[in-house]
Amino acid sequence: MITRPTIKPWIEQIHAYVPGASKGSDGRELVKLSANENPLGCSPEVREALAAAENPALYPDPDATALREAIGALHNIDPARIVCGTGSGELLHGAVQAFASAGDEVLFPRWSFSLYPLLAQKVAATPVLADAPDHAPSVDALLARVSDRTKVVLLDNPNNPLGGWLPAGEVARLHAGLPADVLLVVDQAYAEFVGEGDPDGALALADANENVLVTRTFSKAYGIAGERVGWATGTPYLMAALNRLRGAFNVTQAGQRAALAALGDQDFVAHVREENRAARTAFVEALAALGNHGIRAVPSEANFVLVLFDGSLTAREAQAAVQEAGYAVRYLAGQELDNALRITIGTREQMAEVAEAIRRAAESA
Repeated sequence: MITRPTIKPWIEQIHAYVPGASKGSDGRELVKLSANENPLGCSPEVREALAAAENPALYPDPDATALREAIGALHNIDPARIVCGTGSGELLHGAVQAFASAGDEVLFPRWSFSLYPLLAQKVAATPVLADAPDHAPSVDALLARVSDRTKVVLLDNPNNPLGGWLPAGEVARLHAGLPADVLLVVDQAYAEFVGEGDPDGALALADANENVLVTRTFSKAYGIAGERVGWATGTPYLMAALNRLRGAFNVTQAGQRAALAALGDQDFVAHVREENRAARTAFVEALAALGNHGIRAVPSEANFVLVLFDGSLTAREAQAAVQEAGYAVRYLAGQELDNALRITIGTREQMAEVAEAIRRAAESA
């Protein structure tokens, strides 16, 4: 009889993360508007930093010292209260791993970053979804689902895939309504698209409270998703936990150099924010003209728009039409949004072509 190691039963319930598509069903390369990558790329300073010579035989600085100092200088945070990670995903995982386990609950809005349920399942905790009325995160809905088993609340702000954003007053109200022994994690992956500094006040909350953790990433506005660099901040108590759980040499030499260079070019980040806002506004206005076809864009503060198809044109048909025009977008049936597409904001020209493809499909449906 052949024997083998036994996988824990709860692991078999996990649905692995599915990345955004970049090819059509026929294998044709498409413009990738399915992964919220930066259509403007990265700062020229980043490219120069990545081209610099390095010795690949040496381990990177395990503490990312220079990078943490630069992050701290930009955001007025003590570098000792910053931990860098392999993207923000490693740090989100560490936060859930540190504070939730079997029998506990991890709470987040119904439509949130698809990694969140996996984070809960990986520690055998129960994912709990709060309602998101009219496709927007709700503080009241989150607080209504808090129980004595809740250990972690995850809030992506702006939200992915909805694009909605809770302002500082609402984030503060959410924190005030949570028990002191519940960790609030504010995932600010898209914060730079809202504005400079601390647009939702979470960094200030993390500075003053033992139960608030904020994560950020260099993958979106900074345009270095390929280098996998993120960071988190909170009190020394929380940073100690993350430092124990993170990989020993988690951020590569190249990643640290790229992120340092990216931080040094805030003009590029401002340009990305302005271009994203302009392209997003024009795209939403083009879709608004299709309202009589049952097509609606959910208000977004991020670098993508959730588009709802409630008329004769289905989301799948719209996806096919956009793909025929040469673009890959995200179909969200796996997140119980089978009437929706999440469309990353590309350049103004690209978004005009996507809107035109949807218009033609809607008028012929």
